[in-house]
Amino acid sequence: MTKRYWNIHLEEMMKAGVHFGHGTRKWNPKMAPYISAKRKGIHITNLTRTARFLSEACNLLFDAASNGNQFLIVGTKKKAADSVARAAIKARCHYVNKKWPGGMLTNWSTTEMRLQKFRNLRTKQKTGQLNHLPKRDAAMLKRQLSHLQRYLGGIKYMTRLPDIVIVVDQHEEYTALRECITLGIPTICLIDTNCDPDLADLSIPANDDAISSIRFILNKLVFAICKGHSSYIINL
Repeated sequence: MTKRYWNIHLEEMMKAGVHFGHGTRKWNPKMAPYISAKRKGIHITNLTRTARFLSEACNLLFDAASNGNQFLIVGTKKKAADSVARAAIKARCHYVNKKWPGGMLTNWSTTEMRLQKFRNLRTKQKTGQLNHLPKRDAAMLKRQLSHLQRYLGGIKYMTRLPDIVIVVDQHEEYTALRECITLGIPTICLIDTNCDPDLADLSIPANDDAISSIRFILNKLVFAICKGHSSYIINL
């Protein structure tokens, strides 16, 4: 793995609120190594360790992107949804930022069929074919297209299982995480103080509730992916 310096500063992380955890009553004892203090009933994440694991994640993603690997970013809660979409589009990654379709990865053959239907409907809409159908039929297909766009729009170009999955909220995306574990797909997870670090292949201890914290982490990861993509294109 290539080691690089990703300009991860503790002051920036504090400004983004990366260090704020959950209330002490909600913590997972497995997170003890990543917690540095308690303040007013809230656990404070050790930012030195966060910077270390974030740097490791960036190195991993840079090398993977340099080899042409594909990534999927998952974050469906409202606070994360927009940031996930923007980050994924910037880094040319696949993403899911609405409700996770159960079995999306473990039942990949079914997902492929749904994606093919989605692509066909998009083509018919772009070419104006839907306008030549009876109004009732056209309205039904447009509703189907809208539904598929909502839940599959972020993976419309995905033709195979991703090589690495980035998970923004472990609790919210537990179903997606379990599918990755079942298939042996490596995961990088933001883990707050109520999470289980053992479930992810690489954990980044950080506040997964604040938009500023989520954006900070995603921006670093996306920057590494973009740099890796540039290296891959140069070496083609």
